[in-house]
Amino acid sequence: MDTGRQSGFDSGTPSAIKSIKQRDFLNTWLRLYARDQQAPKFSDFQPERMADETADLVFYTVDHASNPPRIIINSDGTRMSNAYGKTGKGQNLDDYLGPKLAPVVLPIYHECITRKLPVFTISRVVDSHGRPVDYERLLLPFSDGGKVDRILASLKTISEEGSFEIRNLMRSNDALPVYRLRSVIDRDLFHSRPIRGSSSSDDAIEFN
Repeated sequence: MDTGRQSGFDSGTPSAIKSIKQRDFLNTWLRLYARDQQAPKFSDFQPERMADETADLVFYTVDHASNPPRIIINSDGTRMSNAYGKTGKGQNLDDYLGPKLAPVVLPIYHECITRKLPVFTISRVVDSHGRPVDYERLLLPFSDGGKVDRILASLKTISEEGSFEIRNLMRSNDALPVYRLRSVIDRDLFHSRPIRGSSSSDDAIEFN
């Protein structure tokens, strides 16, 4: 299966997500999705200890006045600001990314908007010291009943070599990110309860 192609997305399940907090966010989204089988309202999304993840979260609004819709950065966590080398609050995501990265990154957001479903990607980038880093991105769509009007992005960076330089990670060299996985989570869209007897809110949430 070619998950690194630049067009098309894989059909995925929640089990692709390994980060405990990202799975917690997705579980919360799935509980809301299950009520009406559609993207929930952003105001209803209230996962536990969300404030602890602020550095890894980016909030967007979607403006459908143009085609394709404009994606506006409402806030950008420390991790995104460091990885892209600058803050982007209030900017159009297209302008923030620039002509080099926009064609590679924007299709992920447009797929989330069009499908009204979560999108999960893993891209391989290289830091300024040549160390490979996996950039894991979970996009969750929200809607007041019509088109997707909000997106929440949870961003995680992992390196098998341990430490790495996150500063300017996405702009540190001329090589574009290489996708190891680009998937729309469109299967097993149900919430699975945590194992009975678990007492820690940080325990992994298992999916069937």
